[in-house]
Amino acid sequence: MSDVTLQARTARPWMVFGYTRTQAIALLILVVLTIASPYFLYPVFLMKVLCFALFACAFNLLIGYVGLLSFGHAAFFGMGAYVTAWTAKEWHLTPEVAILLGGLVGAALGVVIGGLAIRRLGLYFSMITLALSQMVYFFCLEAPFTGGEDGIQQVPRGHLFGIIPLDNDMAMYWVVAVIFLAGFLFLHRVVHSPFGQVLKAIRENEPRATSLGYRANDYKLIAFVLSTFLAGIAGGTKSLVFGIATLTDVHWSMSGEVVLMTLVGGLGTIFGPVVGSLVVTAMENYLAQFGAWVTVIQGVIFVLCVLAFRRGIIGELGAKLKLAL
Repeated sequence: MSDVTLQARTARPWMVFGYTRTQAIALLILVVLTIASPYFLYPVFLMKVLCFALFACAFNLLIGYVGLLSFGHAAFFGMGAYVTAWTAKEWHLTPEVAILLGGLVGAALGVVIGGLAIRRLGLYFSMITLALSQMVYFFCLEAPFTGGEDGIQQVPRGHLFGIIPLDNDMAMYWVVAVIFLAGFLFLHRVVHSPFGQVLKAIRENEPRATSLGYRANDYKLIAFVLSTFLAGIAGGTKSLVFGIATLTDVHWSMSGEVVLMTLVGGLGTIFGPVVGSLVVTAMENYLAQFGAWVTVIQGVIFVLCVLAFRRGIIGELGAKLKLAL
């Protein structure tokens, strides 16, 4: 497998800093849009998109590159939100430390849940993650520090590094943008590293990867923990943006929402979850005026997306670009 990987790398002279020409152009467009967007769109809406984009990218690491469908990722997103909100409000920690703690708690929870679920495959893995996620939900419902159904409210954004105030939406936006881009680039590096190649091999043929000497369960657990760490980071960032952490963040419907974002954007693509989160969040924001009809409209749009983009929006565009080349 290492020989194949080496040949694949040496056979791509158009690679630029680990990116293909198309990926480099797409990344440049993403960075430009991230910088320019707050001057044309509402910064709070954009921050929500970026938080969910990071969440979806973290989830995509599992389902897109390892082939593991987790129905319990809301547990890590929600616990990251609760821990960040509580430490920022009660311990008065600076935002970067509070967000990091949220990510570390998500990773710790990922070690426990992943250790229990990772030895099962397919539907069994999905159901175990869902069941354990529901246990986390009921814990958050009863635990005194979470505020029960009221959640943790009036969470201060604080001062970045104890110096830069984040009360202004534009100041907070740049922090969220940096966190998203850092997480995105980190995931890209993971996916295109030798470790990522092993993950893809496990996804395609786990028995063959095992026969080559790779301990599949260890690789899957590491990928699971990396995914839960970034999910916790995304949840913690969102709690500071909106100043609240509630049961919605840890509810099973949040797990379904991130699955939807990834499917719409494109499984196993780097930029797919970002586009999917933008589409889903924009629909929730701009279709709210239709009241109860929002669900019906969303259903119709999703059906059209599935029919027109079977591999997701970015998956279909990528396939067409390859054909064009």
